Amino acid sequence: MTEQPGRDDSTNVLTAVRAARTDQLAAEIRAVLAIIDWCVIHQTDDEGAASFGDHGIPLAGDGAPWVLEFAVMELCAALGLSTDAGKRQVGSVLETRYRLPRLWGRVIAGDLPFWRARSVAEQTMSLPAAGAAFVDRHVAHVAHKVSYLQLKRLVEEARTRFDPAEAEKKAREAADGRHVSIHTQDIGVNGTVDLTGTLDLRDALDLDDALNRGAALLGVAGCEESHDVRRSIAAGDLARGTQSLPFDQDEPSTTGTPPRSRVVLHVHLTEAALDGDVGGCLGRVANTRSPIWVDRVRDWCTSPDVQVTVKPVIDLAEHVHVEACEIPERLRVQRELIDHHCVFPWCKRPARSCDIDHVTPHDQGGTTCSCNTAPLCRGHHRAKTHSGWTYDTIDQGAYVWRSPNRLYFRVDGTGTTPVTTPSAPPGET
Repeated sequence: MTEQPGRDDSTNVLTAVRAARTDQLAAEIRAVLAIIDWCVIHQTDDEGAASFGDHGIPLAGDGAPWVLEFAVMELCAALGLSTDAGKRQVGSVLETRYRLPRLWGRVIAGDLPFWRARSVAEQTMSLPAAGAAFVDRHVAHVAHKVSYLQLKRLVEEARTRFDPAEAEKKAREAADGRHVSIHTQDIGVNGTVDLTGTLDLRDALDLDDALNRGAALLGVAGCEESHDVRRSIAAGDLARGTQSLPFDQDEPSTTGTPPRSRVVLHVHLTEAALDGDVGGCLGRVANTRSPIWVDRVRDWCTSPDVQVTVKPVIDLAEHVHVEACEIPERLRVQRELIDHHCVFPWCKRPARSCDIDHVTPHDQGGTTCSCNTAPLCRGHHRAKTHSGWTYDTIDQGAYVWRSPNRLYFRVDGTGTTPVTTPSAPPGET
């Protein structure tokens, strides 16, 4: 039998938990104050200089200071956040400090966890100063328990009171919020995806009727799947313009010749998968960065109404080198397949949407080759070009970055790791 802890032991544990919680809140306050200090040091009045180099950017609502963009990037890296996530974090701190004084007072007093204040600040950034003050006045004393819907209604009331033109604009946008979204980024290994949408009532009723009709006809034709599955099949038939029930030979088809779909597959398969080995039954779809059953890919390729173009994968071990500064297509694709995303600390922007950067600039003797290039999103490419950020390649797909204030980060296939003693790049000691 396991010995149960005594009353004194239980009391000590609870005391330690409360002390740790107090220390956590105190550390959070110190971090928030440090963020404010950094922003004050790097704030700027140059609000209109949308230059390619460093310039001030707004992170919160009117009345909060603008901060130099490259300084924000370095702060985000120190916080262990991507630039986009860090901007939201820093913006909520500035919003609370400069536009929500009652909430700020509760945070600094340790009476309110900052995440509670942040949930309010994120909602008020789009309000004019008077609207933010209205929300602050009404919500500060109940911020520890206000619900999301209550806060949302209060923010919309403030918008209507203090910015009626913007409120009317948002009302028009909400009225025209119809959409259909196919979530291909969340594809499962079985090749299924989710679909969501907002339709006009008439369109929705017609679509619902068409799917029900198609599901019923598939059932009559002998399909033994459930009604919901048959509805999903009917949706695919509608998309392709094909007829769901070719079983009734007495009724002529009115759909004509179905169009052929053109599909480009970027699929990575192991040699075992190509040989039919059970252990190699999974591949990876580069388009969605997700696993997929090999049999599912085979089904797609053998469908009679689909024209498939298969492109071979570039050899990732090949050393591509050209004399020009411009990045050739085969080198770009190789870097995209090796790094997958922007190699700046914490950034996850897909490599397909990034620039391909010369680690050592071409005009400083850097070559255009596999070992001197890496994907950088446009914002971090600018930071590397126009501020003190530098980085070195230490291995294939592995980099060490140095910030303007000498913070070091290692970026590789496992993610971003802050380091105190960076590894020297090849050829250096």
